[in-house]
Amino acid sequence: MNIIILGIESSCDDTSCAVIRDGELLSNVIAGQAVHEAYGGVVPELASRAHQQNIVPVVVEAVKRAGVDMSGLSAVAFTRGPGLLGSLLVGTSFAKGLAVALGIPLIEVNHLQAHVLAHFINVPSAESRHPSFPFLCLLVSGGNSQIIKVDSYREMTVIGQTVDDAAGEAFDKCAKVMGLGYPGGPAVDRLAGEGNPKAFVFSKPHVPQYDYSFSGLKTSFLYTLRDALKENPDFIEQNRADLCASLQATVIDILMDKLRRAASDTGITEVAVAGGVSANSGLRDAFRAHASRLGWNVYLPPNAFTTDNAAMVAITGYYKFMDGDFCPMDAVPFSRVQL
Repeated sequence: MNIIILGIESSCDDTSCAVIRDGELLSNVIAGQAVHEAYGGVVPELASRAHQQNIVPVVVEAVKRAGVDMSGLSAVAFTRGPGLLGSLLVGTSFAKGLAVALGIPLIEVNHLQAHVLAHFINVPSAESRHPSFPFLCLLVSGGNSQIIKVDSYREMTVIGQTVDDAAGEAFDKCAKVMGLGYPGGPAVDRLAGEGNPKAFVFSKPHVPQYDYSFSGLKTSFLYTLRDALKENPDFIEQNRADLCASLQATVIDILMDKLRRAASDTGITEVAVAGGVSANSGLRDAFRAHASRLGWNVYLPPNAFTTDNAAMVAITGYYKFMDGDFCPMDAVPFSRVQL
């Protein structure tokens, strides 16, 4: 009998639904929310309202593309947290209603665990490389920067994390002051390819063990612009590519330094990256360079699985279904949680 999991993701501003059968992806539909661009960031109230508008058509389209019948679903998996509470409530409520209507189990998914397990999605007609246990995963996004030791599908330990801001947030905030709009990460990545990564030097924090800090980098970047603009009002316009290249190089150096240390101390050479920032071309190049230099086996997720998506929720739900790990109907979403 086939195990067919429908996954729902609504943790931030993307409404997504995916269908996975026996670990193989059948469909993955994502509806974004352009309304936030005018505000330079996600507005929680607008996000939850947009989720309410998008959830039904997204689910219907995902089931249609998968070529399955609702009656054939084995379980409904949904992101319970962390994320924006209003957005999570939409996905949670819809998942509960669908599970009750179909008389099938409900599976809660931790958003961070799902990002890690995105590496185990099997895509038809595509080469699928999966990390071997144990492996290290660098999870980097707008809200998280963590080094995770993954011993199994269920056993994960955070051995390092940001003590303040996340790497993705640093990209977005610095991009905003340069007038690059939202989201800033992709814009920084694009312009970095045209600039000199050694043109400017920004602060690199010194924090214990494998933890990260990016607040000092943001402050250093801001002060560089402030001081330069006093002398030259066109400084940003004239140096935007070099600023982006130097910023990106600094963030990547900070990330890889701690990851390198963790790999050396643990003796683990299976190393993966996940989260929205894992789409950054400079970070991907750094992973490939470390693989060549240090003998790491590296795993880079397809770009479709780097940002928030329901495919990662569905695959996590698949493994939890195999363990009979279901959740009660009175489960409520949470905005903050640790792995």
